[in-house]
Amino acid sequence: MFFALSKILGFFALPSNLVIVVGLIGVLLLLTRFKRTARVLMVASILLTAILALSPLGNALIIPLEDRFPRWNGSGDVAGIILLGGAVTPDVSAARDDLSLNEAAERLTTVARLASTYPRAKIILSGGDAGLVRTEGAEAPYALRFLRGLGVPPGRLIPEDRSRNTVENAVFSKELAAPKEGERWVLVTSAYHMPRAIGAFRRAGFEVEAYPVDWRTRGPADAGRPFQSVGDGLKRTDTAVREWVGLFVYWLTGRSSELFPAP
Repeated sequence: MFFALSKILGFFALPSNLVIVVGLIGVLLLLTRFKRTARVLMVASILLTAILALSPLGNALIIPLEDRFPRWNGSGDVAGIILLGGAVTPDVSAARDDLSLNEAAERLTTVARLASTYPRAKIILSGGDAGLVRTEGAEAPYALRFLRGLGVPPGRLIPEDRSRNTVENAVFSKELAAPKEGERWVLVTSAYHMPRAIGAFRRAGFEVEAYPVDWRTRGPADAGRPFQSVGDGLKRTDTAVREWVGLFVYWLTGRSSELFPAP
């Protein structure tokens, strides 16, 4: 129930979707006697789209998320590595019978490098079918095939293909890892997503070390940097707002250890 509700509400939580809905309501109201309200809504939709897409807002919102956890500088033995899904486009991979990576590909390539650096570490590939309306397919099998193709022994790879969101990533990964006291497990995901992921893992009782990757900004220097295309700006703003809303909802519903997890 939580999964379906989160997907539905998540659609309207994205600023780009919301401003389009406002504009469409305005268009529909043109057919009624509320023409003045219709014009106000349509103008508001255009102005809000310009602000969300071309201003530095998206960068300003995502930078605090990306900078919450520093780069990983661990040393010593690592018992295991956990990769959260998000780097693979499973439906395209299935249709083309080949691995299709998206802009979060660094999650997977980083794990490939860590697999070589820590040859005794187990690797949990956490990513199931996150589709609601249509089946998209699980990511874990494709990540498994990619790493096996690089020579990582199959015995080290543990696919977790049931999870549909970050909460389930944490719960199911803990079941498979069965971490022992004193073991070190490293969590690899995009830097902007790390606060929510760490909160979910802590709530699940699985202490992991944050290994953020896939930065989208240079840091505070980009807080005032506008976008040159509407598509890029809207996507950045949507990504940031989705994470902030996710942090609040996870905390409100008891699915995260705290509102804004920190190291």
